[in-house]
Amino acid sequence: MILFPAIDLKDGQCVRLKLGDMAQATVFNDDPAAQARLFEAQGFEYLHIVDLNGAFAGRPVNAPAVEAILGAVKMPTQLGGGIRDLATIEAWLAKGIRRVILGTVAVRNPGLVREACKSFPGRVAVGIDAKGGKVAVEGWAEASELSAVALARRFEDAGVAAIIYTDIDRDGILKGLNLPATVALAQATAIPVIASGGLAGIADVEALLQPECQILEGAITGRALYDGRLDAAAALAMIRRARTARP
Repeated sequence: MILFPAIDLKDGQCVRLKLGDMAQATVFNDDPAAQARLFEAQGFEYLHIVDLNGAFAGRPVNAPAVEAILGAVKMPTQLGGGIRDLATIEAWLAKGIRRVILGTVAVRNPGLVREACKSFPGRVAVGIDAKGGKVAVEGWAEASELSAVALARRFEDAGVAAIIYTDIDRDGILKGLNLPATVALAQATAIPVIASGGLAGIADVEALLQPECQILEGAITGRALYDGRLDAAAALAMIRRARTARP
């Protein structure tokens, strides 16, 4: 199980949104590279970045901040937000992003996801952001009638490296992960699934380590880390112990 610390970028700063609302952004650090270095020093193994402005604009907006992060840390990084064409995918991977996350374009242009997976094996993830079980796009500003499971199954044979499943109704409000829905999605597809949205504290990490959740690749944590509700050292130690104990 991998615990991914999140850096959400808005106007070059590290922020957390409440329920995906750009008007409800709390700034936690105005130096994203310094925040990334802190996460690496704490022992995290894989960083999750979202270009929030990019998600709404449909193109990369916070590229300077992302590049500063890449220059500051050695741990692998996944990036989503505003990545809508093959040229942008190729450019980010060339700059050192380990894998890109395709969200809106996975709904609008599934052929691009397949093409990207073929061109860059193991380096393309799909972000499925759902509200009431239905997929939302364009930075969560638009709802669709497509279910999360139906979208995941579209890419069953495409070579997608992972699905990041975000429950929008829980994101940024410390309500706890929606593990039943996330596990159900993981059971419905052969693609590894990462839980996102609402991780509130150490109890969520404990829940992720239970047998029924071992099907998940990991989870993303944001506000709980920034607020100090989740102790990074305690969470990572718990994960290491679980790995050691697992046969």
